[in-house]
Amino acid sequence: MDIKEILSKCDHTLLKQESTWEDIKVICDDAVKYSTASVCIPPCYVKQAAEYLGGRMKIATVIGFPNGNMTTEVKVFETEDAIRNGADEIDMVINIGFVKAGEYDKVAREIEEIRKVSEGHILKVIIETCLLTDDEKIKLCEIVTRSGADYIKTSTGFSTGGATFEDVKLMRAHVGANVGVKASGGISTIADAEKFIELGAGRLGTSRIVKLVKEGEK
Repeated sequence: MDIKEILSKCDHTLLKQESTWEDIKVICDDAVKYSTASVCIPPCYVKQAAEYLGGRMKIATVIGFPNGNMTTEVKVFETEDAIRNGADEIDMVINIGFVKAGEYDKVAREIEEIRKVSEGHILKVIIETCLLTDDEKIKLCEIVTRSGADYIKTSTGFSTGGATFEDVKLMRAHVGANVGVKASGGISTIADAEKFIELGAGRLGTSRIVKLVKEGEK
């Protein structure tokens, strides 16, 4: 697979707590240079990034990140605020506690509320696969498919594990044709990125692929 094709599916990501605006500018520049799908950054930098990029790159940001257990009202406000500030894409974290309690109706309603206020923007739903059983993952594939979201996403990268080949294969098999799969967390090699794409991931959340390409240019 051509490296440009892989890069075109990458959300070039920096979400570390210690990230500064100077760090964010670097990944914005790299995202433009290597034509990634988007740059995925913390909400506090969205407005600056939108002004800096001037439409040269799609901006994704995270909502309810990383634990997902804020109230729906807070997540809705975060989403509205991010869009006002210039976000093109929204990556929201579901409430895992609701899943574990079997309260899938609450999970569904929350996604639907965020879908309403993010209409016209790409919405990705992070389900944190490392904390779920296969049955829970399958149920969430069904909920996300019905919600109108654009993608179901494996992981925040801040929990006990990231994307696995098995999870991406499972999700692709159970999510609707109208929903993409995003693999995120722990994607550390170009070979792994290619494998995730072959298994059905339409987006990859990673910073490592651009770094590897840059290192290869030296």
